Amino acid sequence: MTAHTPNLPNSMAARDIAHVMHPYTNLVKHEVAGPLVIERGKGIYVYDDQGKEYIEGMAGLWCAGLGFSEAALVDAAIEQMRKLPYYHGFGHKTTAPVVELAEKLKSLSPVPVGKVFFAEGGSGANDTFIKLVWYYNNALGRPQKKTILSRVKGYHGVTVATASLTGLPANHRDFDLPIAGIKHVDCPHYYRFAEPGESEADFVARLARNLESFIQSEGPDTVAAFIAEPIMGAGGVVLPPEGYFPAIQAVLKKYDILSAADEVICGFGRTGKLWGAERFNYKPDFVTCAKQMSSAYLPISAVLVPEHVYSAIRDNSGKIGTFGHGFTYGGHPVAAAVALRALQIYEERDVYGHVNRISPRFLARLKRLADHPLVGEARGTGLIGAAELVADKATKRSFAPAAGVGAACMNFAQEEGLIIRAMAGDVIGFCPPMIITESEIDALFDRFERALARTEAWVAQQGLRSAA
Repeated sequence: MTAHTPNLPNSMAARDIAHVMHPYTNLVKHEVAGPLVIERGKGIYVYDDQGKEYIEGMAGLWCAGLGFSEAALVDAAIEQMRKLPYYHGFGHKTTAPVVELAEKLKSLSPVPVGKVFFAEGGSGANDTFIKLVWYYNNALGRPQKKTILSRVKGYHGVTVATASLTGLPANHRDFDLPIAGIKHVDCPHYYRFAEPGESEADFVARLARNLESFIQSEGPDTVAAFIAEPIMGAGGVVLPPEGYFPAIQAVLKKYDILSAADEVICGFGRTGKLWGAERFNYKPDFVTCAKQMSSAYLPISAVLVPEHVYSAIRDNSGKIGTFGHGFTYGGHPVAAAVALRALQIYEERDVYGHVNRISPRFLARLKRLADHPLVGEARGTGLIGAAELVADKATKRSFAPAAGVGAACMNFAQEEGLIIRAMAGDVIGFCPPMIITESEIDALFDRFERALARTEAWVAQQGLRSAA
C-alpha cells in the first residue's frame, strides 16, 4: 500500500478523507484516491509517511525558497515565541519585529514607499490593495474612480475580491464572481495570443492599444488601478514580451491610473532579480509580496504603499476617526521575525547570486523539453518555468480538457519522485526551492523526462491526439 491509499482502517489518509475539505481539489476524486501524506522535509526534498522521497519541484506553492529544513528560521520563530508569541497592531500598538521588517522591506523595494501594511497571505495583501485604492479615491472626492483592471489568466488570490481579480474560470464558476468593478484585459502570452505573422513588438503595441480603448470605453474617470504579476504564475508561467510593461504603463499614466506589481510569487529572487518588476522594467505604484518573504515558514504578506496614497488615506482616517481595516494576524510578531531572518539569509548566503549562477542549467534543461513531441512551448526565467503540453506542435492545438493530460503527467511525475503542478491548459509548472544545486536540477529534470515519456506512451495508448 502507498501512503495515499485510503482504505487502510484509521490510516492518516482515511482520516483525511473523513474530516478534511481540500483546496484546489476534485473533491469527488479525492474520496477515492485519497491524499499523499507528507511527513517531513529536508532541503529541496519532502518525504511521505512511507518514507518515499520527492523532489519538491514547486517549492510547495511557489514559496519555500529556502527549502524545508532551514534551522535558522526555526530558531528565529522559537526565540520570538519565547519573548512574545503574539501581539497586534491595532490602536497604536506595535512590536519590534514588525518595525524592523517594515524598515527592511522599504529598503529593498523597487519603488519609493511611504508605509508598509501587513496581512497574512497574498490574498489578504491584494484584497488590501483594492480597499486602499477605493478608500484613496473616496478621500480625494472621486467616488466614481473605482474600477480595478486585472488580466485574463492573472492570479491574485481567492477572497471574494481577489478571486474576482484572478482571471481564471475555475475561480469564478459557481462562486458568482467576478464582482462588479473588476474587469479583465488581455493576457500577454505571445505564444497563445499573437495573431499570425505578428511580431512581439506588434503584439505589445496591439495590447497597449486595446488597453487604451478599453479604458476609454469604460470612461477614464471610472478606472482606478491596474494590477499585474510580473510573471503570471498559476495562469501558466506566462512571461511578458519585451517592452510590455513600459507600453502598458504609458497608457496607465496618461489616464491617472494607479498600478500594482503582485510580487507574491516573483519577489525575493525567484526571477534572478530581487523583484520580478525589476526583471521586466515594471515601475508600479504599489507592491504586494508574500510567500518567499518568510520562505513560507509562517504566513505573512505585505503591501508597500506609495507616500502620496498613504497621505490621502491618513488624512481621511483623521476625518472619519479611524482607518477601519486590519487583520488579527497581520504583522504577527513571530511571522515577522521569521520573515526578517529569511531576508537576512538571502543576503548573507547570496541566495540571489546563487539563483543567477544556477539558472542557466535550469533553463537549459527546461528549454530542452521543447524538443519533445508533447511540448509546444518551454518557457521560463530565473528558477521558474513551465512546459505547455499540446496535441499538435505545428498548430499549437491543445488536448481536450477532459483528457486530463497535464494531470496525468503530474501523477506520473509523482510516481517518479517529483512533485510538480499541472495548471489549466495542460501547463506543467516548475518552481523549485532557490537553494537547489545543479546536480539536483538535473535530478529534477531526469525524473520529469521519465514522466513525460510515460505521458507520451499513455497519450498514444489512449488515442488522445486524434480526440483532441
